[in-house]
Amino acid sequence: MTIAPSAALGAAPTSGQRIWRVVRLNLVNKWTVIWLPIIIMFFIWLVNWLIWWIIWAATPPAGRATALDGTEWSGGAFYIFVYMCVVGIQVIAATFPFALGLSVTRRHFALGSALTFLILGAGYAIGFATLASIEEWTNGWGLGGHIFTSVYFQGQGYGGRLFIAFVGMLFFFFVGAFSASLFMRWRMYGIIAAGAALTLLVIGALALIALTDGWPAVGAWFDDNGVLGVTAWLLLPTLLAGLAGYAVLRRATPKS
Repeated sequence: MTIAPSAALGAAPTSGQRIWRVVRLNLVNKWTVIWLPIIIMFFIWLVNWLIWWIIWAATPPAGRATALDGTEWSGGAFYIFVYMCVVGIQVIAATFPFALGLSVTRRHFALGSALTFLILGAGYAIGFATLASIEEWTNGWGLGGHIFTSVYFQGQGYGGRLFIAFVGMLFFFFVGAFSASLFMRWRMYGIIAAGAALTLLVIGALALIALTDGWPAVGAWFDDNGVLGVTAWLLLPTLLAGLAGYAVLRRATPKS
């Protein structure tokens, strides 16, 4: 009986298996991508709660109903979105060279990393939206404070908060990964060139709006789309960052 080489050596992994291996590789350091941001987010919440409590406790009982006026809205939860940018950078800077050493193709690495971002983004968005609901049910953690139901949610319910958090995290994931891809390919020259190009584009757009008296139209666009519509438009630069990052990585090497 003759055994085929593929049977003797084992069937080659499918494309889906290769992609999932990249996901597992990206998640191997759970402390960095899961536990550390949760711990820091808890600390930020604790600091905000203590500040609210100190203000509440130091206020005479008659004035406690309005004690937090002007301080009840905290933007501290924005940290978690910025940290997703850090995770995106780490995936490229730390995992990409190692993945190439394991003979992972750039296409599988890009798809596996995108799937990693989707999984992490979904998990963190669910946690964020759930904490926002708890904050709402407990009347701002018993003190009327807001950190997960901040003003940029504009009174959205669970589904709206989930969508906003998920899209926001994807945006920062892919922007971080694109930035790291530029560095992997061209080092600081790529980062500086991209930053300069983005600055000129923003200035050009602002100049065009100002010179054409377009600010009322810009304001009307935000009003017409609402917070969910504007968030949905954020998927466009997210997709562009993902495609551009893959295009850069196709010719990038850890030593380039």
